[in-house]
Amino acid sequence: MRIDVFTLFPEMFAGPLSNSILKRAQNKGVVEIRLHNFRRFAKDKHHTVDDTPYGGGAGMVLKPEPIFDAVEQLRKKTGWFPLFYLSPKGKVFNQKIALEMSKMERFALLCGRYEGVDQRVIDGLIDEEISIGDYVLSGGEPAAIVLIDAVVRLIKGALGDEKSSQEESFSNDLLEHPHYTKPKEFREMKVPEVLISGNHKEIRKFRENTSYQITLKRRPDMLKSKGEANG
Repeated sequence: MRIDVFTLFPEMFAGPLSNSILKRAQNKGVVEIRLHNFRRFAKDKHHTVDDTPYGGGAGMVLKPEPIFDAVEQLRKKTGWFPLFYLSPKGKVFNQKIALEMSKMERFALLCGRYEGVDQRVIDGLIDEEISIGDYVLSGGEPAAIVLIDAVVRLIKGALGDEKSSQEESFSNDLLEHPHYTKPKEFREMKVPEVLISGNHKEIRKFRENTSYQITLKRRPDMLKSKGEANG
């Protein structure tokens, strides 16, 4: 897979992309991540990428020209790719969308800033707007990092144990079951006996039941949605 990111602050990706799973996935050739600073495409001597909004109002808006030039030049060089804009107005990102995106050969992300981008960028370039939640960030970079991490870990070969991504929260429409490791007892808190019994059938039942109970308590909306989908 290849992921291209259009951003004014490529340095914000340095830490996340050079550590842990994302680093290993790139080193193994599972994913190629390219960063593009669209400020380089601003034509004036000050490399201006934003301006005041027509109609008045607070803040600045990202200009269309540098973004169009950056995206179109890359598409001309490497071929067409879908472009997603990180926006609080977009479809809310979830595990299902992450799984769908993990099956794509390539996609690109546009990180907004300030009051957002000129609407003509959305109308002329963007395939879909995506939000990572109902809150506002200073820019699209943190959201892009979240999306990239969620997608890449689902690509075959990214994780050391392929079962890990299949058994995590949201993968089966339930929150994940509790995890325990050694020692068996810590400060008078004991590991449930069933987990050290060696009975894999009972362990599976225990995990399924605790997943359901945790979801029922913390995210009953997920169970309702699942029921509606099955009904």
